[in-house]
Amino acid sequence: MNDKDAAGIVQEIDATHNAAEQGQVATDKYGHSLVQINPRVERKLRTKIDLYIVPTVALLYLFCFIDRANIGNARLAGFEKDLNLVGNDYNMVLSIFYISYTIFEIPATITCKWMGPGWFLPLTTLFFGITSVGTGFVQTRGQACALRFLLGIFEAGMMPGIAYYLSRWYCRAELAFRLGLYMVMAPLAGAFGGLLASGILKLGHFGTLHTWRMIFGIEGIITIGLATLAFFTLTDRPATARWLTEEEKDFAIARVKSERLAATVVLDQIDKQKLLRGVLNPITLSTAFIFLLNNITVLGISFFLPTIVKTIYPNRTTIEQQLLTVPPYVVGAFFVVLVPTISWYLDRRQIFLALSGPTVMAGYAMFLASMNAHVRYGAIFLTASSAFTLGAMANAQVSANVVSDTARSVAIGTNVMFGNIGGLIATWTFLPWDSPAYHIGNGLNLACSTMLVIVAMAALLWMKYDNKKRDSRSAEIQEELAGLTQQQIQDLDWKHPAFRWKL
Repeated sequence: MNDKDAAGIVQEIDATHNAAEQGQVATDKYGHSLVQINPRVERKLRTKIDLYIVPTVALLYLFCFIDRANIGNARLAGFEKDLNLVGNDYNMVLSIFYISYTIFEIPATITCKWMGPGWFLPLTTLFFGITSVGTGFVQTRGQACALRFLLGIFEAGMMPGIAYYLSRWYCRAELAFRLGLYMVMAPLAGAFGGLLASGILKLGHFGTLHTWRMIFGIEGIITIGLATLAFFTLTDRPATARWLTEEEKDFAIARVKSERLAATVVLDQIDKQKLLRGVLNPITLSTAFIFLLNNITVLGISFFLPTIVKTIYPNRTTIEQQLLTVPPYVVGAFFVVLVPTISWYLDRRQIFLALSGPTVMAGYAMFLASMNAHVRYGAIFLTASSAFTLGAMANAQVSANVVSDTARSVAIGTNVMFGNIGGLIATWTFLPWDSPAYHIGNGLNLACSTMLVIVAMAALLWMKYDNKKRDSRSAEIQEELAGLTQQQIQDLDWKHPAFRWKL
C-alpha cells in the first residue's frame, strides 16, 4: 500500500467517525450521503453482523410462530374433543389471541424501543414460552381462551420488535433480505411444527402430559431455553457490541445514519411528533392495509392447513395428515428468501408487494373451481409460494419510507398491528359448517388477494407522482427550511422537502 492509499483510508476513517458522533449529520441538505464507504470493508462488517445477529432472532421467531400456530396441530390430536369444544368454539379460542395481539402491538413496539431490543426480545420470549407450557394443562374453553389472550400480549412485540431491531443494524436495501432470513421461520415453523408435532405424538407421555398436551409442553420448554440463551447473545445496538472494534462500531452507526435525512443521531428520543410521523405516513398506512389483506391468507393457512388437509385426504392417518402440511411450507420458505434477495439486488419493494397477489388469486380460484384432491392440494402450494413473502417486504417498505428511529419503530408496529387485524379475520374464514369446500374462506381470500394488487399498484403510482412533484420543488429546499431549528428540521421526517419515497 502506498502513502497516498494509506492517507485516503485514514481520511475515510476520520469521516466515518465524525458521521457517527452525536450532533453530526451524515447527509447534505438534499439527502445525499456524506459518508465515504469502502465496499470491501462494508461487506466484511455486514457479514459479521449477519453471523452475530440473524441466527438468534431467527430462532426466537421460529418458536414464536410455533407456539402461536401449534394449536392447529393440537386440533388434529384431540384438542377440541378433550376441551368439549363444539360449533365455533375453536374459532373463538383462535380469535382471543388476536384481540390482545392487536391491542398491545404498538405499546409493545414502543416498549421495545424504550427498553432496548436486547432486553425486550428475550424477556417477552420467556413469557410466551411459559404461557405455551401452561396451555398444556388447560381443562376448559375458558382456560384456553385466557392462556391464548396472554400469549397474544407476550407475542405482540416479536415481529415488529425484531424488524425494528434489525433496522438499527442494516441499510435500507439490505433490510428486506435480513427480514426474510428471520421471517422465513414462519413457513418453516409450519413445516417444522408439523414434523415436531408428529414426532411428539409418538411419545407415550411427557411427565403428566399426554397427546396434544405434550405439543404445548415440550415446545414451550424449548422456547424458554432459547429465551434464556438470548439474554446472553443479543446485542442491543452497534455502540454496545463487544464483538465489534471501535472502528467497526463507528462504521456501523455511520452507514445507517447516512440514509437518515438531517438526522444527528441514529437512536433518537421518543416524542409525540415523530410517533405521529410514523403512524400517519401514507406508505405506512397503505402498506399496513396490504399486510392486513395478506395476513388473512397467511394466518388462515397457519391455523387451518391441518384442517384443510384433513378434508382433502380424510382417509389418511393423523400422522400422515400432519406430514402432508410440511411440503407447502417448505415451498413458502424458499420464496420468503428468494424474493427479498431479488429486492436487495434491485433496491425495490413496492412492486414485489403487488406481484405477490396473482399466484394467491390463482390458488384460491382453483379451490373454488374444483373438489379434486390433487388440484386442491396443489393450490396450497400456489398460495404459500407468495403469501408468506409479504412479512419481510411490507416491514422493509415501511422502514424504508420514514427517517427517524422513533418513526420507524411505530411505523413497523402500525404495519404489524394492521396485519394482526387480518389475523383476527382469518380465525373466522374457515368455519365448520362450510366444510369441506369452504366457499366462504376461499372466496374471501380470493377477494383479498385481488384487492391487495390494486392497492399496491395504486400506492406505487402515487409514490412516483409525488416524487416528481417533490423534484419540481428541489430548488426551493433552502427557502422551505429557512428559519427552522435543527430539531424542527429533523421532526419533519418524510415531510422534509428533500425526502423521496423509496420504491
